Amino acid sequence: MQVSRRWFFRDCGVGLGAIALAQLLQAESLAAPALAAPSSDPLAPKKPPLAAKAKRVVYLFMAGAPSHLELFDYKPQLTRYNGTLPPQELLAGYRAAFISHDAKLLGPKFKFAKQGKCGAELSELLPGLSEVVDHIAIVKSMMTDAFNHAPAQILMNTGSQQFGRPSFGSWATYGLGSESRDLPGFVVLNSGRKGTSGGNSNFGSGFMPTVYNGVPFRSGAEPVLYLSNPRGIDATVQRETLDAVKALNQKRLDLVGDPEIATRINSFEMAYRMQASAPELSDLSKEPKTILDMYGAEPGKPSFASNCLMARRLLERGVRFVQLFHEAWDQHGNLTKDLTQNCKDCDRASAALVKDLKQRGLLDDTIVLWGGEFGRTPMAEGGNDGRDHHPNAFTYWMAGGGIKPGFSLGRTDDLGFNVVEDRVHVHDLHATLLHLLGFDHTKLTYRFQGRDFRLTDVSGTVVKKLLA
Repeated sequence: MQVSRRWFFRDCGVGLGAIALAQLLQAESLAAPALAAPSSDPLAPKKPPLAAKAKRVVYLFMAGAPSHLELFDYKPQLTRYNGTLPPQELLAGYRAAFISHDAKLLGPKFKFAKQGKCGAELSELLPGLSEVVDHIAIVKSMMTDAFNHAPAQILMNTGSQQFGRPSFGSWATYGLGSESRDLPGFVVLNSGRKGTSGGNSNFGSGFMPTVYNGVPFRSGAEPVLYLSNPRGIDATVQRETLDAVKALNQKRLDLVGDPEIATRINSFEMAYRMQASAPELSDLSKEPKTILDMYGAEPGKPSFASNCLMARRLLERGVRFVQLFHEAWDQHGNLTKDLTQNCKDCDRASAALVKDLKQRGLLDDTIVLWGGEFGRTPMAEGGNDGRDHHPNAFTYWMAGGGIKPGFSLGRTDDLGFNVVEDRVHVHDLHATLLHLLGFDHTKLTYRFQGRDFRLTDVSGTVVKKLLA
Protein backbone atom coordinates (compact mmCIF):
# COMPACT_ATOMS: atom_id res chain seq x y z
CA MET A 1 0.00 0.00 0.00
CA GLN A 2 1.34 3.39 -1.00
CA VAL A 3 0.90 6.13 1.62
CA SER A 4 1.31 9.78 0.74
CA ARG A 5 3.08 12.19 3.06
CA ARG A 6 0.04 14.50 3.00
CA TRP A 7 -2.30 11.66 4.10
CA PHE A 8 0.06 10.69 6.92
CA PHE A 9 0.15 14.17 8.48
CA ARG A 10 -3.58 14.81 7.91
CA ASP A 11 -5.15 11.52 9.06
CA CYS A 12 -2.69 10.38 11.72
CA GLY A 13 -3.08 13.51 13.84
CA VAL A 14 0.56 14.46 13.62
CA GLY A 15 0.28 17.57 11.54
CA LEU A 16 2.16 20.70 12.53
CA GLY A 17 -0.96 22.02 14.29
CA ALA A 18 -1.37 18.83 16.30
CA ILE A 19 2.28 18.82 17.23
CA ALA A 20 2.12 22.48 18.30
CA LEU A 21 -1.06 21.83 20.31
CA ALA A 22 0.56 18.87 22.06
CA GLN A 23 3.57 21.01 22.96
CA LEU A 24 1.33 23.76 24.37
CA LEU A 25 -0.69 21.29 26.41
CA GLN A 26 2.49 19.70 27.72
CA ALA A 27 3.93 23.07 28.67
CA GLU A 28 0.66 24.00 30.43
CA SER A 29 0.67 20.70 32.31
CA LEU A 30 4.30 21.05 33.34
CA ALA A 31 3.78 24.64 34.41
CA ALA A 32 0.94 23.71 36.74
CA PRO A 33 3.18 22.99 39.74
CA ALA A 34 4.94 26.31 39.30
CA LEU A 35 1.64 28.17 39.10
CA ALA A 36 0.29 26.31 42.13
CA ALA A 37 3.37 27.07 44.18
CA PRO A 38 4.81 30.53 43.43
CA SER A 39 7.73 29.89 45.77
CA SER A 40 10.68 28.16 44.16
CA ASP A 41 11.53 26.57 47.52
CA PRO A 42 9.95 23.10 47.70
CA LEU A 43 11.29 22.73 51.26
CA ALA A 44 9.30 25.65 52.64
CA PRO A 45 7.61 24.54 55.91
CA LYS A 46 4.16 23.06 55.47
CA LYS A 47 1.41 22.37 57.98
CA PRO A 48 0.22 18.74 58.06
CA PRO A 49 -3.47 18.11 57.35
CA LEU A 50 -4.09 16.41 60.71
CA ALA A 51 -3.17 17.24 64.29
CA ALA A 52 0.44 16.14 64.72
CA LYS A 53 2.18 14.90 67.84
CA ALA A 54 5.64 15.07 66.27
CA LYS A 55 7.31 17.41 63.81
CA ARG A 56 10.76 15.87 63.40
CA VAL A 57 12.34 12.40 63.29
CA VAL A 58 15.71 10.89 64.16
CA TYR A 59 16.03 7.32 62.88
CA LEU A 60 18.89 5.21 64.28
CA PHE A 61 19.09 2.44 61.69
CA MET A 62 21.12 -0.56 62.85
CA ALA A 63 22.04 -2.07 59.50
CA GLY A 64 22.87 -5.76 59.45
CA ALA A 65 20.04 -6.64 61.86
CA PRO A 66 20.63 -6.82 65.64
CA SER A 67 19.69 -10.02 67.44
CA HIS A 68 16.45 -9.41 69.31
CA LEU A 69 17.08 -12.65 71.20
CA GLU A 70 20.25 -11.28 72.81
CA LEU A 71 18.95 -7.76 73.42
CA PHE A 72 15.20 -7.40 73.92
CA ASP A 73 13.22 -10.65 73.68
CA TYR A 74 14.26 -12.97 76.51
CA LYS A 75 13.43 -16.64 75.84
CA PRO A 76 14.22 -19.03 78.71
CA GLN A 77 12.97 -21.91 76.57
CA LEU A 78 15.84 -21.31 74.15
CA THR A 79 18.23 -21.91 77.02
CA ARG A 80 16.34 -25.02 78.04
CA TYR A 81 16.40 -26.50 74.54
CA ASN A 82 19.82 -25.19 73.55
CA GLY A 83 21.57 -27.59 71.16
CA THR A 84 18.37 -29.44 70.15
CA LEU A 85 16.45 -29.38 66.89
CA PRO A 86 13.43 -27.07 66.67
CA PRO A 87 9.98 -28.64 66.12
CA GLN A 88 9.66 -29.61 62.46
CA GLU A 89 6.19 -28.09 62.20
CA LEU A 90 7.75 -24.73 63.07
CA LEU A 91 9.96 -24.93 59.99
CA ALA A 92 7.24 -25.93 57.52
CA GLY A 93 7.51 -23.56 54.56
CA TYR A 94 10.26 -21.57 56.24
CA ARG A 95 13.01 -20.21 54.01
CA ALA A 96 16.31 -19.20 55.58
CA ALA A 97 19.15 -17.24 54.00
CA PHE A 98 21.99 -19.62 54.88
CA ILE A 99 21.24 -22.23 57.54
CA SER A 100 19.71 -25.62 56.77
CA HIS A 101 16.70 -27.22 58.45
CA ASP A 102 18.94 -29.30 60.70
CA ALA A 103 20.35 -26.21 62.46
CA LYS A 104 19.98 -26.51 66.23
CA LEU A 105 18.49 -24.05 68.68
CA LEU A 106 20.85 -21.58 70.34
CA GLY A 107 20.18 -20.15 73.78
CA PRO A 108 20.67 -16.43 74.49
CA LYS A 109 24.29 -15.48 75.16
CA PHE A 110 23.61 -12.79 77.77
CA LYS A 111 21.64 -12.29 80.96
CA PHE A 112 18.40 -10.32 81.13
CA ALA A 113 16.85 -8.34 83.98
CA LYS A 114 13.76 -6.20 84.51
CA GLN A 115 14.46 -2.50 84.27
CA GLY A 116 12.69 0.70 85.26
CA LYS A 117 9.23 1.19 86.69
CA CYS A 118 7.76 -0.45 83.58
CA GLY A 119 9.66 -3.68 84.30
CA ALA A 120 10.80 -4.27 80.73
CA GLU A 121 13.34 -7.09 80.40
CA LEU A 122 16.56 -5.90 78.79
CA SER A 123 19.92 -7.50 78.11
CA GLU A 124 22.94 -6.79 80.29
CA LEU A 125 24.46 -5.33 77.11
CA LEU A 126 22.08 -2.34 77.32
CA PRO A 127 22.87 -0.45 80.55
CA GLY A 128 22.31 2.88 78.81
CA LEU A 129 18.90 1.98 77.47
CA SER A 130 17.96 0.64 80.91
CA GLU A 131 18.29 4.20 82.24
CA VAL A 132 15.68 5.55 79.79
CA VAL A 133 13.44 2.47 79.49
CA ASP A 134 10.53 4.32 81.11
CA HIS A 135 10.67 6.88 78.28
CA ILE A 136 10.57 4.42 75.38
CA ALA A 137 8.17 1.94 73.79
CA ILE A 138 9.50 -1.49 72.82
CA VAL A 139 7.84 -3.33 69.94
CA LYS A 140 8.68 -7.03 70.15
CA SER A 141 6.36 -8.08 67.33
CA MET A 142 7.90 -6.55 64.23
CA MET A 143 7.95 -8.59 61.04
CA THR A 144 8.96 -8.05 57.44
CA ASP A 145 8.72 -9.70 54.02
CA ALA A 146 12.40 -9.90 53.06
CA PHE A 147 15.22 -12.03 54.49
CA ASN A 148 18.26 -10.65 52.66
CA HIS A 149 19.89 -7.38 53.61
CA ALA A 150 19.47 -5.14 50.56
CA PRO A 151 15.77 -5.78 49.89
CA ALA A 152 14.95 -5.81 53.60
CA GLN A 153 16.76 -2.50 54.22
CA ILE A 154 15.08 -0.88 51.24
CA LEU A 155 11.69 -2.20 52.38
CA MET A 156 12.20 -0.89 55.89
CA ASN A 157 13.25 2.53 54.60
CA THR A 158 11.02 2.98 51.54
CA GLY A 159 8.08 0.60 52.00
CA SER A 160 9.10 -1.46 48.97
CA GLN A 161 11.74 -4.06 48.13
CA GLN A 162 12.19 -2.44 44.72
CA PHE A 163 14.80 0.19 44.03
CA GLY A 164 13.59 3.64 43.06
CA ARG A 165 10.96 4.40 45.71
CA PRO A 166 11.14 7.47 47.97
CA SER A 167 12.52 6.88 51.46
CA PHE A 168 10.73 7.65 54.72
CA GLY A 169 12.81 10.80 55.15
CA SER A 170 11.86 11.93 51.65
CA TRP A 171 8.17 11.43 52.40
CA ALA A 172 8.55 13.44 55.61
CA THR A 173 10.23 16.40 53.90
CA TYR A 174 7.83 16.17 50.93
CA GLY A 175 4.89 16.43 53.31
CA LEU A 176 6.27 18.87 55.87
CA GLY A 177 9.13 20.75 54.23
CA SER A 178 11.87 21.88 56.59
CA GLU A 179 12.19 24.50 59.30
CA SER A 180 15.87 25.02 58.54
CA ARG A 181 16.89 27.53 55.89
CA ASP A 182 20.61 26.92 56.33
CA LEU A 183 20.76 23.12 56.30
CA PRO A 184 19.15 20.34 54.23
CA GLY A 185 15.76 19.08 55.38
CA PHE A 186 16.96 15.46 55.43
CA VAL A 187 20.49 14.65 56.63
CA VAL A 188 22.22 11.24 56.71
CA LEU A 189 25.14 10.23 58.96
CA ASN A 190 27.07 6.97 58.60
CA SER A 191 29.23 4.89 60.94
CA GLY A 192 30.21 1.26 61.33
CA ARG A 193 32.45 -1.08 59.41
CA LYS A 194 31.10 -0.52 55.90
CA GLY A 195 28.23 0.96 53.96
CA THR A 196 24.72 -0.46 53.99
CA SER A 197 23.67 -3.23 51.60
CA GLY A 198 20.80 -1.10 50.31
CA GLY A 199 23.15 1.79 49.54
CA ASN A 200 21.83 5.24 48.72
CA SER A 201 18.37 3.83 48.00
CA ASN A 202 17.86 3.72 51.77
CA PHE A 203 17.71 7.51 51.83
CA GLY A 204 17.00 8.44 48.21
CA SER A 205 14.00 10.35 46.91
CA GLY A 206 13.19 7.79 44.20
CA PHE A 207 10.87 9.30 41.60
CA MET A 208 10.28 12.42 43.69
CA PRO A 209 12.30 15.55 42.93
CA THR A 210 15.84 15.16 44.21
CA VAL A 211 15.40 18.07 46.62
CA TYR A 212 13.87 15.44 48.94
CA ASN A 213 16.99 13.24 48.87
CA GLY A 214 18.83 12.57 52.08
CA VAL A 215 22.10 14.53 52.11
CA PRO A 216 25.05 12.52 53.53
CA PHE A 217 27.24 14.44 55.97
CA ARG A 218 30.74 13.23 56.71
CA SER A 219 32.08 12.90 60.22
CA GLY A 220 34.73 15.39 61.23
CA ALA A 221 35.39 19.08 60.79
CA GLU A 222 34.19 19.26 57.17
CA PRO A 223 30.80 17.51 56.95
CA VAL A 224 30.27 18.55 53.32
CA LEU A 225 33.06 18.74 50.74
CA TYR A 226 33.81 21.75 48.55
CA LEU A 227 32.02 24.37 50.64
CA SER A 228 35.06 26.65 50.56
CA ASN A 229 35.43 29.14 47.70
CA PRO A 230 38.25 28.50 45.22
CA ARG A 231 41.19 30.87 45.23
CA GLY A 232 40.34 34.23 43.62
CA ILE A 233 36.59 34.07 44.30
CA ASP A 234 35.45 36.35 47.10
CA ALA A 235 32.00 36.57 48.70
CA THR A 236 30.85 39.43 46.43
CA VAL A 237 31.74 37.64 43.20
CA GLN A 238 30.16 34.44 44.46
CA ARG A 239 26.89 36.17 45.42
CA GLU A 240 26.66 38.01 42.09
CA THR A 241 27.29 34.76 40.21
CA LEU A 242 24.65 32.87 42.20
CA ASP A 243 22.11 35.67 41.67
CA ALA A 244 22.65 35.60 37.92
CA VAL A 245 22.36 31.80 37.75
CA LYS A 246 19.27 31.87 39.95
CA ALA A 247 17.58 34.44 37.70
CA LEU A 248 18.16 32.25 34.64
CA ASN A 249 16.98 29.12 36.43
CA GLN A 250 13.88 30.93 37.75
CA LYS A 251 12.93 32.03 34.22
CA ARG A 252 13.15 28.44 33.04
CA LEU A 253 11.22 27.19 36.05
CA ASP A 254 8.43 29.70 35.41
CA LEU A 255 8.26 28.49 31.81
CA VAL A 256 8.28 24.71 32.18
CA GLY A 257 7.67 24.01 35.88
CA ASP A 258 10.30 21.26 36.04
CA PRO A 259 10.75 20.43 39.76
CA GLU A 260 14.40 19.57 39.15
CA ILE A 261 15.03 23.24 38.34
CA ALA A 262 13.55 24.18 41.70
CA THR A 263 15.88 21.58 43.24
CA ARG A 264 18.84 23.18 41.49
CA ILE A 265 17.92 26.66 42.74
CA ASN A 266 17.44 25.34 46.24
CA SER A 267 20.71 23.40 46.26
CA PHE A 268 22.78 26.38 45.09
CA GLU A 269 21.29 28.63 47.76
CA MET A 270 21.59 25.93 50.42
CA ALA A 271 25.27 25.38 49.61
CA TYR A 272 25.88 29.12 49.92
CA ARG A 273 24.25 29.30 53.35
CA MET A 274 25.96 26.10 54.50
CA GLN A 275 29.35 27.73 54.03
CA ALA A 276 28.59 29.48 57.30
CA SER A 277 26.28 27.01 59.04
CA ALA A 278 28.03 23.67 58.44
CA PRO A 279 31.40 24.41 60.10
CA GLU A 280 29.65 25.78 63.19
CA LEU A 281 27.31 22.79 63.27
CA SER A 282 30.12 20.24 63.17
CA ASP A 283 32.25 21.85 65.88
CA LEU A 284 31.43 19.50 68.76
CA SER A 285 34.13 21.07 70.91
CA LYS A 286 31.62 23.80 71.75
CA GLU A 287 29.52 21.26 73.64
CA PRO A 288 29.97 21.12 77.45
CA LYS A 289 32.13 18.30 78.74
CA THR A 290 29.13 16.85 80.58
CA ILE A 291 27.30 16.44 77.28
CA LEU A 292 30.31 14.95 75.50
CA ASP A 293 30.77 12.48 78.36
CA MET A 294 27.07 11.58 78.36
CA TYR A 295 27.26 10.58 74.68
CA GLY A 296 30.80 9.23 74.83
CA ALA A 297 31.73 11.55 71.94
CA GLU A 298 35.18 12.94 71.26
CA PRO A 299 35.40 16.07 69.06
CA GLY A 300 37.20 15.32 65.81
CA LYS A 301 36.85 11.54 66.19
CA PRO A 302 34.23 9.93 63.90
CA SER A 303 31.89 7.58 65.79
CA PHE A 304 28.26 6.64 66.26
CA ALA A 305 28.35 8.67 69.48
CA SER A 306 29.50 11.79 67.63
CA ASN A 307 26.78 11.22 65.04
CA CYS A 308 24.12 11.02 67.77
CA LEU A 309 25.31 14.34 69.18
CA MET A 310 25.41 15.79 65.68
CA ALA A 311 21.84 14.56 65.17
CA ARG A 312 20.67 16.53 68.20
CA ARG A 313 22.42 19.65 66.90
CA LEU A 314 20.75 19.19 63.50
CA LEU A 315 17.31 18.78 65.04
CA GLU A 316 17.83 21.91 67.15
CA ARG A 317 18.53 23.84 63.96
CA GLY A 318 15.27 22.84 62.31
CA VAL A 319 16.30 19.83 60.22
CA ARG A 320 13.18 17.73 59.67
CA PHE A 321 14.62 14.22 59.40
CA VAL A 322 17.99 12.88 60.53
CA GLN A 323 18.96 9.28 59.83
CA LEU A 324 21.97 7.50 61.29
CA PHE A 325 23.17 4.28 59.67
CA HIS A 326 25.44 2.02 61.73
CA GLU A 327 26.38 -1.05 59.69
CA ALA A 328 27.90 -3.63 62.03
CA TRP A 329 25.13 -5.97 63.21
CA ASP A 330 25.31 -8.95 60.84
CA GLN A 331 26.49 -11.62 63.29
CA HIS A 332 26.49 -14.92 61.39
CA GLY A 333 29.46 -15.75 63.64
CA ASN A 334 31.39 -14.11 66.48
CA LEU A 335 28.04 -13.18 67.97
CA THR A 336 29.22 -12.84 71.55
CA LYS A 337 32.25 -10.67 70.82
CA ASP A 338 30.78 -8.53 68.05
CA LEU A 339 27.43 -7.89 69.73
CA THR A 340 29.25 -6.79 72.87
CA GLN A 341 31.30 -4.31 70.83
CA ASN A 342 28.27 -3.05 68.91
CA CYS A 343 26.39 -2.32 72.12
CA LYS A 344 29.47 -0.62 73.57
CA ASP A 345 29.54 1.60 70.48
CA CYS A 346 25.81 2.37 70.31
CA ASP A 347 23.92 1.82 73.57
CA ARG A 348 25.27 4.73 75.58
CA ALA A 349 24.91 7.26 72.77
CA SER A 350 21.40 6.12 71.80
CA ALA A 351 20.21 6.52 75.38
CA ALA A 352 22.04 9.86 75.70
CA LEU A 353 20.16 11.17 72.67
CA VAL A 354 16.84 10.38 74.36
CA LYS A 355 18.01 12.01 77.62
CA ASP A 356 19.39 15.08 75.85
CA LEU A 357 16.27 15.66 73.76
CA LYS A 358 14.13 15.31 76.86
CA GLN A 359 16.13 17.75 78.97
CA ARG A 360 15.97 20.31 76.16
CA GLY A 361 12.21 19.95 75.73
CA LEU A 362 12.57 18.44 72.25
CA LEU A 363 11.53 14.85 72.93
CA ASP A 364 7.82 15.67 73.16
CA ASP A 365 7.63 16.51 69.45
CA THR A 366 10.54 14.40 68.13
CA ILE A 367 10.28 10.74 67.16
CA VAL A 368 13.35 8.67 68.04
CA LEU A 369 13.36 5.32 66.23
CA TRP A 370 15.88 2.46 66.69
CA GLY A 371 16.12 -0.85 64.82
CA GLY A 372 17.35 -2.80 61.81
CA GLU A 373 15.95 -4.60 58.78
CA PHE A 374 14.97 -7.94 60.37
CA GLY A 375 15.80 -10.19 63.33
CA ARG A 376 17.99 -13.26 63.85
CA THR A 377 17.07 -16.95 63.92
CA PRO A 378 16.59 -18.90 67.16
CA MET A 379 18.76 -21.53 65.44
CA ALA A 380 22.53 -21.34 65.42
CA GLU A 381 24.81 -20.59 62.51
CA GLY A 382 28.58 -20.88 62.43
CA GLY A 383 28.89 -23.46 65.18
CA ASN A 384 27.27 -22.09 68.32
CA ASP A 385 28.11 -18.39 68.11
CA GLY A 386 26.04 -16.91 65.29
CA ARG A 387 22.50 -16.48 64.00
CA ASP A 388 21.02 -16.25 60.49
CA HIS A 389 18.61 -13.65 59.06
CA HIS A 390 15.04 -13.91 60.35
CA PRO A 391 12.10 -11.88 58.94
CA ASN A 392 9.37 -13.48 61.07
CA ALA A 393 10.07 -11.59 64.30
CA PHE A 394 12.29 -8.80 65.57
CA THR A 395 12.28 -5.77 67.86
CA TYR A 396 12.22 -1.98 67.48
CA TRP A 397 12.17 0.70 70.14
CA MET A 398 10.95 4.25 69.83
CA ALA A 399 10.43 7.32 71.98
CA GLY A 400 8.89 10.80 72.05
CA GLY A 401 6.47 12.41 69.62
CA GLY A 402 3.19 10.96 70.90
CA ILE A 403 4.53 7.45 71.56
CA LYS A 404 3.41 5.73 74.75
CA PRO A 405 6.39 5.67 77.16
CA GLY A 406 7.34 2.75 79.39
CA PHE A 407 5.36 0.37 77.21
CA SER A 408 6.08 -2.98 75.55
CA LEU A 409 3.96 -4.15 72.64
CA GLY A 410 3.62 -7.63 71.19
CA ARG A 411 4.84 -11.11 71.95
CA THR A 412 6.64 -13.87 70.09
CA ASP A 413 6.37 -17.60 70.72
CA ASP A 414 8.51 -19.38 73.34
CA LEU A 415 11.42 -19.67 70.89
CA GLY A 416 11.21 -16.14 69.45
CA PHE A 417 10.45 -17.59 66.02
CA ASN A 418 7.01 -16.19 65.15
CA VAL A 419 4.90 -13.28 66.33
CA VAL A 420 1.87 -14.52 68.27
CA GLU A 421 0.42 -11.22 69.57
CA ASP A 422 0.07 -7.68 68.17
CA ARG A 423 1.86 -8.26 64.87
CA VAL A 424 3.40 -5.07 63.45
CA HIS A 425 4.39 -5.18 59.79
CA VAL A 426 6.77 -2.64 58.26
CA HIS A 427 3.78 -0.91 56.64
CA ASP A 428 2.02 -0.69 60.01
CA LEU A 429 5.07 0.98 61.52
CA HIS A 430 5.21 3.51 58.68
CA ALA A 431 1.47 4.19 58.93
CA THR A 432 1.84 4.87 62.65
CA LEU A 433 4.82 7.19 62.24
CA LEU A 434 3.08 9.18 59.51
CA HIS A 435 0.02 9.45 61.75
CA LEU A 436 2.18 10.97 64.49
CA LEU A 437 3.54 13.47 61.95
CA GLY A 438 0.00 14.54 61.07
CA PHE A 439 -0.77 12.46 57.97
CA ASP A 440 -3.30 9.85 56.95
CA HIS A 441 -0.90 7.39 55.32
CA THR A 442 -3.48 6.54 52.63
CA LYS A 443 -3.68 10.18 51.54
CA LEU A 444 -0.04 11.24 51.55
CA THR A 445 0.63 10.31 47.93
CA TYR A 446 2.85 11.22 45.00
CA ARG A 447 1.68 10.64 41.44
CA PHE A 448 4.13 8.91 39.15
CA GLN A 449 3.50 7.22 35.80
CA GLY A 450 -0.25 7.38 36.25
CA ARG A 451 -0.35 5.92 39.76
CA ASP A 452 -0.62 7.49 43.20
CA PHE A 453 2.22 6.01 45.25
CA ARG A 454 2.50 6.10 49.02
CA LEU A 455 5.02 5.02 51.66
CA THR A 456 2.77 2.19 52.86
CA ASP A 457 2.10 0.91 49.32
CA VAL A 458 -1.41 -0.63 49.46
CA SER A 459 -1.58 -1.71 53.10
CA GLY A 460 -0.68 -0.61 56.63
CA THR A 461 -2.70 0.09 59.77
CA VAL A 462 -2.00 2.63 62.52
CA VAL A 463 -0.93 0.78 65.69
CA LYS A 464 -3.16 2.62 68.15
CA LYS A 465 -1.76 0.77 71.16
CA LEU A 466 1.53 2.61 70.62
CA LEU A 467 -0.05 6.04 70.85
CA ALA A 468 0.17 8.00 74.10
